[in-house]
Amino acid sequence: MSTGEFDFTDHSHRRYNPLTDSWILVSPHRAKRPWLGQQETASKPDIPAFDPTCFLCPGNDRATGGSNPKYESTYIFQNDFAAVKEEQPVLKANNSEDTLRNRLFQVQSVRGNCFVICFSPKHNVTLPLMSVPELTDVVGAWQKLYNDLAKKALEEAKPFKYLQIFENKGTAMGCSNLHPHGQAWCLETVPSEVSQEFKSFDKYHAAHNTHLLADYVKLEMEEKSRIVFENDSFLVVVPYWAVWPFETMVVSKTQVANVANLNDKQKKDLAIVLKTLTTKYDNLFETSFPYSMGIHQAPLNASQEELDRSWLHLHFYPPLLRSATVRKFLVGFELLGEPQRDLTAEQAAERLRKLDGETHYLANL
Repeated sequence: MSTGEFDFTDHSHRRYNPLTDSWILVSPHRAKRPWLGQQETASKPDIPAFDPTCFLCPGNDRATGGSNPKYESTYIFQNDFAAVKEEQPVLKANNSEDTLRNRLFQVQSVRGNCFVICFSPKHNVTLPLMSVPELTDVVGAWQKLYNDLAKKALEEAKPFKYLQIFENKGTAMGCSNLHPHGQAWCLETVPSEVSQEFKSFDKYHAAHNTHLLADYVKLEMEEKSRIVFENDSFLVVVPYWAVWPFETMVVSKTQVANVANLNDKQKKDLAIVLKTLTTKYDNLFETSFPYSMGIHQAPLNASQEELDRSWLHLHFYPPLLRSATVRKFLVGFELLGEPQRDLTAEQAAERLRKLDGETHYLANL
């Protein structure tokens, strides 16, 4: 054991994630090591506004036949390669006999549908390059989809329980089409990550008689060291327990169960957050910053109990570590032991906080 005062910016420590009931190893001194590994190709802003070969551009043919309308704003359509289907044969349930197979090889049928959300008709824009009114339209499209699917679940007995809205931006995150778009997968089950958060909310409420995210917002606003940006409705922080180098969480300052329940003010404030945060991301390494973003919210047609436990928030998981070409990999200890990061949440937040969130780096070229 060495003597002296513990330094969170230089000494290894673990941080607890109350959302997932898990731990992460923080090793800030490792950021000083030389990097000789794989490097990504920096994104270049030379994409055309319209690509006649793009399956998502207005008026173009799609991959499986048919064509897109000449849409002028956000456009949603059913995914031609959906991961789940509404109609499929019934899977016979395992019988109740206590056998090794029934204990260890459990399986469930899952139905649903998947949708593509084209953010803009312009092929060469991303969220930070869109205007606040355009991004407000995107939030409005999310709201409409949520409400439409909830209505279909009730009136048409569709197998829709949970709507997972997300965006994979950039080839580093496996995006197969660079047209600005996100996805929405609607399942008859609540996905594991969201289900674990709900369990954590229930556990916290049982112990403290308050909502975990209510207390978290209060604490972050008191300490301020991990805040990247905030407005009247939303707080953007690098979570205390963040895994990815510049991971952020956007959380509603007051309890809102789902995106559809946002009022006009909150809707615009979320659009401002989307533009500001993604602009900061791009300005960090002066590249089109890759990430996976997802919205966590209440199930469709939620019970009062489900509404009480739900608190709208968005997770942003970007992989870049040191530059536009060096990314973080979750391998080795991260896969076999527990997640690990090389800079503290406070260090990452400070870097993002100082960046311009209004003027995109391309404006200076």
